Amino acid sequence: MDHDQRTPPSKVAGDRESLTSFLDRQRATLALKCRGLTGDQLRRRAVPTSDLTLLGLVRHAASVERSWFGFALGAEDFRDLWPGEADGFRVEGADADQAFAVWREECDHSRAVASSFASLDDTVECGSVTISLRYVLTHMIEEYARHNGHADLLREAIDGTVGE
Repeated sequence: MDHDQRTPPSKVAGDRESLTSFLDRQRATLALKCRGLTGDQLRRRAVPTSDLTLLGLVRHAASVERSWFGFALGAEDFRDLWPGEADGFRVEGADADQAFAVWREECDHSRAVASSFASLDDTVECGSVTISLRYVLTHMIEEYARHNGHADLLREAIDGTVGE
């Protein structure tokens, strides 16, 4: 893809900078996969055997950001971003600009929550489970990487665009 403006992670950074920069790169990769498409294209089910769409992935990413950083790490009341819509994957009639704005807000909030922890090893109790900031950052990298693989296939099916 042309005009790739993602920042590559440092090859010598400490753990915290490395994890947060890899997560930001994964976030930027999802945005890159969606760049230049219309709302209709973003809502398109491009693989006949799947209901996945690029817009659904963006909406899901916003929900996951809220769930892990706001609810689990931040102990905030959980409010579903897309009530009754299967974690954001249903996109019929969904507004692409609104979805991207919500996702960006959630990413910004996630960064703020993460920066409020003194250490990657700081933990919180979430229900009956203890989790660390390190775990959440690592899990989020995994979450985005998996869905960015889906985004690769969806984008190629929509307009033939390939690349990282």
